Formats: sequence, C-alpha cells, structure tokens
Amino acid sequence: MCEIQLGKGASKSGREFGRKAFSEAAKVYLEERKLHVSERTVQFEKERLVPLERFFGTGSLLPIKAEHITAYQKSRSAAAISGRTINMETGVLRRMLKRAKLWNAVAEDVGMFPERSRTVGKVLTAEQKKMLFEMAATKPDWLVAYCAGVLAVSTTCRKVELRHLRWQDVDLFDRTINIHRSKRESGRRLVPLNVDALAALARLRDRAEVLGAALSEHYIFPSCENNHVDPTKPQKTWPTAWRSLTRAAGLLGFRFHDLRHQAVTELAESGASDATIMAVAGHLSRQMMEHYSHVRMAAKRVALEHLECGLMVALPQANAIESAEAIADAFQ
Repeated sequence: MCEIQLGKGASKSGREFGRKAFSEAAKVYLEERKLHVSERTVQFEKERLVPLERFFGTGSLLPIKAEHITAYQKSRSAAAISGRTINMETGVLRRMLKRAKLWNAVAEDVGMFPERSRTVGKVLTAEQKKMLFEMAATKPDWLVAYCAGVLAVSTTCRKVELRHLRWQDVDLFDRTINIHRSKRESGRRLVPLNVDALAALARLRDRAEVLGAALSEHYIFPSCENNHVDPTKPQKTWPTAWRSLTRAAGLLGFRFHDLRHQAVTELAESGASDATIMAVAGHLSRQMMEHYSHVRMAAKRVALEHLECGLMVALPQANAIESAEAIADAFQ
C-alpha cells in the first residue's frame, strides 16, 4: 500500500510545511488556497496574514504554542482591533497549523474572542469631525490617512474601494470616480465628487507627481514598503497612521470604516431618499437601511420640533372633555 493511502505522505508533507519560515509557509498556503476558494477570499486571507507575519517573524510554524497565539490575540486587542477581526486572523493561522499537522496540539488551549453582534458604526458630532480632520492636517506623516479619510467621508467609499482606485478612474470634468473594486459586485458604481473630495484628490495628485506615480494606470494610493514606492500595486492599508491620528484627536477606537457610516448617516439626516443613498453607497443590508430610515425620521422629528410655539390654547377641564369627544366623533 502506498504512503499516501497510509497517510504517511500527508504527514511528511505537513512536517515539511511546518519547518518553513512563516512568510514562506504563508506563500505556499495562499497558492494552495487558490485551487479551492475565490480570488477575493485569497486576497482577504493575504491581508489577514500581514499582522500575523509581523508578529511571528522569520521563525517556522513548529515552535508556535498556544501561549504564543494567545499573546498575539492580546496584542491585537490592545491595538483596538475588533474581536471579529482577531478571530478571522486566528482562523487563518489555525488553517496553516492544520496544514502543518500542529493544530491539534494547541487547539484545546486557544480561545476565540467574543464577537459583538454586528452593530452600526460610530458617528462623530460636527465638532468631533472638525477636530479629527484639523488634527489630520497637522502632520505630513498623516497625509495619506488624511486624504483617504476626506474621500471616505465625502463619498461613502470603503477602504478597499479607495485602495484600488487608479487615476484613470477619476473624471475631473464630470467630477466622478468609478468604483471597480468593492466588497460586493453591487458595490461597483459611479460616485460624484464634492469640493472636499476634489481637494483631497488634488493633494494626492501633487504627491503622485513628486513620486513619479501619476500615470493613468497608477494607483492613487500606491504601495510603499521600505521607503520604496511601487505605483503598480495598491497600498495595503494605513492602520498605524490612523491609530496615531485618532489617538491624537481623542477618538481612539474610531475606525476608518466608521467614516463610511458617518457619510451615509449625514446623507440620511439631510433627507436623501433610500434610492439616492443606495446609489451613492452601493450595497447596504436591509438592517442598515432600516437603521438609516430611523435616523432620517429622527432628524425630521427634530426639525419639526423647531416649529413648536404653543399654538394650542389650554381649555378648561369640562370643555377639554367635550372637545376630546368631538374629535373622537369626527374620526368615526
């Protein structure tokens, strides 16, 4: 009977996988995943692997114990990363350790973080919003996060949508951006640009000219690793700058994604219809649309309360009773 039938071949393959450096094992893992999952899933797991590689360094998978995984989870939690994200990252690590036949040894001692039910994002007050962006403008190191933030709160764009924008997707004459890459197919859309968004793109264009990254096919947010700019690849993310920025503004825990919620909330409060919000923001779940309907009603209620001026004169008790009966009869 051959080794594969006996399971020996798989075990040997697992041991060899476990001896690889973490970054090399990650590459092999992703290549194997391409055979079984969608391109979007591979990209998603590649992004989850970034902090894992940073934490576990150049060592192999073999020395990883339950206490190391727990330490990783605690470090991510201390950085204000959500329980859901930490669990997704741990899930990728679990699959890699299973591939190396190492997971069973640690499984019982690795816990998952509690995940809060999906809640609506935070919304800043007008003062907080002003303070956040005024703070963002104070440091050159925050330029990318600043401009990305202005675009997000001015267009409802998600981080993944901004990261994959190219200069060819911007039409300054029609004042629009064409979203090609989104979380879902329904997220592809044409979004108009207001003055704030245009100003952010102008600042990014100046930066692109200096970096030599202003060709139409170049990414608006180009990759930059080890001080090397590659405009043919999109920037992974800007978490360090965003955390330091929100901390400086006294808003630690305010996620970049909350800017999308901020924009949609302000659209709802302005009285924009559901159809308009959906066209601008792309796909929104039923739950989210119901929430924004409540937001819009609350804004209308507050607006109408400003019209109150005590027009109804108080009636004597007897007359009030007669009046109430008359009103009831009128509706019968």
